[in-house]
Amino acid sequence: MIIDTSELTVHQLRQAFARFSGVTRDEKTKLPVTIVSFGYKYGIPTDADLVFDVRFLPNPHFVQRLRLKTGKDRDVVKFMRQHAVTGQMLDRLTDLLQFLIPQYVTEGKSYLTIGIGCTGGRHRSVMIAEALKKNIDALPGARVRLQHRDISHK
Repeated sequence: MIIDTSELTVHQLRQAFARFSGVTRDEKTKLPVTIVSFGYKYGIPTDADLVFDVRFLPNPHFVQRLRLKTGKDRDVVKFMRQHAVTGQMLDRLTDLLQFLIPQYVTEGKSYLTIGIGCTGGRHRSVMIAEALKKNIDALPGARVRLQHRDISHK
């Protein structure tokens, strides 16, 4: 098959390749979404499409009994959830992604990488990334995976 691309937009080209490859509509509508927690002190993930800074949330690092734990630990989650701002952040971020993901699917985006960052990448960003995954896992247009880039740094 020869495709003359000289007059095609990127959208038309994507459609032509989709037809050529035989990708079905169902396969195209499941947008692979990767949520990456990270620490700003180690740098922003270079492949992130969207980056959200959660350093304004209460920091478990400054609570001695939580310092060596991570955002996956029940005690850290409980500490974070007792502050109303955590729930508000999650609700607003979930609402935004429930709006954006279908738009990206319609646009034909191939994947979406969302970075959630805090200072060290162990507590706040991990907790928010875990909760966000649960919130958007049920979206019909998304196939969500989670990655904690800096959780092992001390």
